[in-house]
Amino acid sequence: MLHRPARTVVSVLGIAIGVLLIVFTVGLSNGTIREQATREANVGAEIFMRASGSIGMSGSESFRLPVTLAKDVLAVDGVRAAVAIGQNSVDATDNNTGKRLVDGVNFDEYAAISGMHLIEGRVFDPKADEAIIDTAWQKQKKLKLGDTIPLFERPFKVVGTYEPAGGARLKIPLGVMQEQLGSEGRASSVLVAIKPGYTVYQVGQNLKAKFPEYQMIRTQDLEELYMAGFPALNVFLNVFIGVAAVISALVILLTMYTTVTERTRQIGIMKSLGMSNAAIGWTITQEALLISLIGITTGILLTFLLRFALSRVTTLEVEMSAWVMLITFVVGMFGGALGGLYPAMRAARLDAVEALSYE
Repeated sequence: MLHRPARTVVSVLGIAIGVLLIVFTVGLSNGTIREQATREANVGAEIFMRASGSIGMSGSESFRLPVTLAKDVLAVDGVRAAVAIGQNSVDATDNNTGKRLVDGVNFDEYAAISGMHLIEGRVFDPKADEAIIDTAWQKQKKLKLGDTIPLFERPFKVVGTYEPAGGARLKIPLGVMQEQLGSEGRASSVLVAIKPGYTVYQVGQNLKAKFPEYQMIRTQDLEELYMAGFPALNVFLNVFIGVAAVISALVILLTMYTTVTERTRQIGIMKSLGMSNAAIGWTITQEALLISLIGITTGILLTFLLRFALSRVTTLEVEMSAWVMLITFVVGMFGGALGGLYPAMRAARLDAVEALSYE
């Protein structure tokens, strides 16, 4: 490996980039989904009520629940608070997905159930094109009070910031959202908080008995539902891992093949001194495995550095899963062994006399 240090470094970097792509892409995808699910669950409610037949994630459904439903829910045994909200996904050119989730809320009611409080500025006017944003998103987007954000093809003025982050990062008056969507008097879901001494199961059963036509979703199940809601993503990630493994194997194959070609004479000398074919093949394989090991380790370290850098400038979450890193390690080592197999067999089959005369 030290005989050709430049080639070794390039080979290690080739494998490291493949590992970085696998771990970072999978971590960013899973981390983003889990982070959104965590924020959705961090609203002070234990149960989401949605219209029957609702599919997809938050913001994808039309407003089909009457706002007055919240009062009926409040009368159910075990319910401490119930608040109707609206959620809608709007076009956003500055977002990675091209969409942005927006909450439509009545501030006082929502703040009472979620614990949200203003950090800076004031509450939005219930009838104005105004918005409040969470402090982390404000820092990421470098926004200040008085700036405008394009929503529904018109500017909304930022009038306040809040904590803690829960639900969508951007909140506007529910009435304004309803008017925009032609859904006056309706909402997309009802947040339900339970009283002390009651379990989520008990209250859920009470709600289901009184409102059998509606969906009841526990906030603690949101993460699992979000992860299961993107089946195509899992297929993409599996294919991505497979392609990266093939690339790593080809890098090793090319590296070790050129190594064997350059060392033909040395291999002939080892054979003439009595070294067995198996020993020669294992020597080549060891080098391939060692390069793979260093490359995988370097790739994982680079992923941690990139994750740290992103956390300083954005709100993106990169999930460093031990399971994903283990799979990457196994796939990378397998690719390295596979890439070194043919060069090792070729080295072992070299004729000693021809190898000694090779120039």
